[in-house]
Amino acid sequence: RGRYTEVSHIGVGIIFPRSDKLQSRSNPILRNCLQLQLQLLEPACLASVPKEGTMADSGGSALEKSIVMLLRPVIRIALKRGIAHGQFAELVKQAFVKTAQSDFSVPGGRSSISRIAVVTGLTRKEASRLAQAEVLPPKKGTRRRINRAARVVSAWVGDKKYRDGRGGPASLPFANDSGPSFSSLVTEHSGDVTPNTVLEELTRVGAVDSLRDGRLRLVQRAYIPKADEDAKLDILGTDVADLVNAIEHNLDPETDTSFYQRKVAYDNLPAEYLPELRRMLSRKGQKLLEELNSDISRHDRDVQGETEIPDRRRAMIGIYYYEDSADEPD
Repeated sequence: RGRYTEVSHIGVGIIFPRSDKLQSRSNPILRNCLQLQLQLLEPACLASVPKEGTMADSGGSALEKSIVMLLRPVIRIALKRGIAHGQFAELVKQAFVKTAQSDFSVPGGRSSISRIAVVTGLTRKEASRLAQAEVLPPKKGTRRRINRAARVVSAWVGDKKYRDGRGGPASLPFANDSGPSFSSLVTEHSGDVTPNTVLEELTRVGAVDSLRDGRLRLVQRAYIPKADEDAKLDILGTDVADLVNAIEHNLDPETDTSFYQRKVAYDNLPAEYLPELRRMLSRKGQKLLEELNSDISRHDRDVQGETEIPDRRRAMIGIYYYEDSADEPD
């Protein structure tokens, strides 16, 4: 009373008017009702009994094991930043409810609290509380700043107008009435963000420095917010979500077109080889991403100034590298 407890419970009830005749066990109506009740309960009761080869005796299904494996690095990040189980569990519940609302609603209508509770397994009280809770957005301006700054760096590398005689990013004056400049680069590729704001951001993360003659030089060919943890954590959320969404898409048996998903992995490499591997990936991976960026940007409506055209689509391509000790336990 007054508390909600997690209980695995199922019940099937049949209600009919009170009558001495109907209450008699010999009455065929009651007998048929009891038989129906048992038929309804039997599959659920059988389903609640662990079967051979399931979680009870093998440590979990393939999906459950994959979820635990997926969560471990996320939990490691959380624990390092002071998020313990209670707060993490609350975030998981919030994610369950928001996903049920957006992806499991009845076609043509909104998800009711009862439906959310049924889909997620939460109580109606919790489902109602979490459905009304606001998801905390990224720190004000963080994602917008990342998107604009990254777009300017990509254009600086990929747009022929801003390359030097050797084909690399040219050193640019901040402003220039008769030719390419940093200001024209920002105006063409970052929408309504001012050149000073973008320069501040790129200087802060170490992507741009100033030469003695006042020109601006691009010193890294990608936007990498090395010292900004908020920006890094925002990238964690978007990049990992994109990767998992791609894998989820490929797991769907009804999908017509699979997304490209490949990797190369070896587990008995000498440690002295890895620096060479990282350098090779940095060189070839960067080159591939720049080629892709050059082609994709030609079709981006924001870049082409066609922002009002409907049917917007988003596509992303990512390359990642990871190494650890193969001798350490999983």
